[in-house]
Amino acid sequence: MTERSYHHGDLRRALLTATAAAIADKGPTALSLRDLARRAGVSHAAPAHHFGDKAGLLTALAAEGYAMLADALSAAGGDLLDSGVAYVRFAIEHRAHFEVMFQPGLYHPDDPEVAAARERADRSLSTALSTRPGHPRDEDAEATQLAAWSLAHGFAALRLSGALPATTEGDPEALARRVLGQLFQQP
Repeated sequence: MTERSYHHGDLRRALLTATAAAIADKGPTALSLRDLARRAGVSHAAPAHHFGDKAGLLTALAAEGYAMLADALSAAGGDLLDSGVAYVRFAIEHRAHFEVMFQPGLYHPDDPEVAAARERADRSLSTALSTRPGHPRDEDAEATQLAAWSLAHGFAALRLSGALPATTEGDPEALARRVLGQLFQQP
């Protein structure tokens, strides 16, 4: 082991960064703590010592992802279309987080940090929906929010998986704006 293995400045950050890189390379299910330690330049026991197990590590990554998503949605300024595009941008720029966040079988979804960050993201989406003219204020509000989330999430997932037609290549944000605008634009 090198000197750096024993005197790491921010082990948590280094491990989360290495986790995101490993997931980008091989996907979340192929992640191994030993490979992660090698990538971070720490002892093979360091990830388990810091996070407990793989699920603990992925819980931290999911919480971080939901917090970043909440920030991205808030930065959209409450506009529904801009929030949808921000959602797609987040998925593309933070693919590893996105892949973990929506596979709760990989982590502890009831973790308080995950729950709080997920709630912040939900509130940001609700805020964007509530500013839309004609926004339903009753039981249809939940269905409208689910429809908006489904469209943005579905577009992001199709883009990441390569399932969109070849004719849709190009700027993913511009395409997302056109697609999401079909539902999100003001009447």
